[in-house]
Amino acid sequence: MSEPSFDPKMLEALICPVTHAALKYDAEAQELVSAKARLAFPIRNGIPIMLVDEARSLDD
Repeated sequence: MSEPSFDPKMLEALICPVTHAALKYDAEAQELVSAKARLAFPIRNGIPIMLVDEARSLDD
């Protein structure tokens, strides 16, 4: 059984919890990227994890 994938249509409803800006879907990394906040939120089992504590800093 394959891992559930993220539905890109969800991007219309999701915003960055820090800046309230739009997010970009990075299919290869399975992340939602907030360029404004410089954070990448992971997608696990098709579910975006929109917690700042779980996000990866893009400044590293």
